[in-house]
Amino acid sequence: MPNRYPGAMARDWEPVVLHKNKPKAQDLRNPKAVNQALRTGAPVQSIKKFDAGSNKKATAPVVNPRKLDEETEPAALERVAVEVRRAIQKARIEKKMSQAELAKLINERPQVVQEYENGKAVPNQGALAKMERVLGVKLRGKIGK
Repeated sequence: MPNRYPGAMARDWEPVVLHKNKPKAQDLRNPKAVNQALRTGAPVQSIKKFDAGSNKKATAPVVNPRKLDEETEPAALERVAVEVRRAIQKARIEKKMSQAELAKLINERPQVVQEYENGKAVPNQGALAKMERVLGVKLRGKIGK
């Protein structure tokens, strides 16, 4: 019988190497997977993120430290003016809404609206702008003049 292939047979393919899939990030955070890695001696990395998972808003406005050093008395933060307090209360009552409803509409806590109406809040231009939009009154700049 005649040989169909002249000469020696040649391999014309490359060897294939199979690798395991990398574990997903979600699987790496699984407490069972972490404990298994600790038992087997595999490296485990833990990272503490700064302010992770907190919903903190910006802190009070920064007071110039130079002014604090120059003054003999401690600096007092500016509070909401009486005209602004009255304008917020009057507009809210005219619209027949509670402090909680107003807070919900401006995406703030009810305590924030309460502090503005009591005059204890430090004025925040962003919050005042939201209240102006919802209540339809002017709260920033010269009021009633």
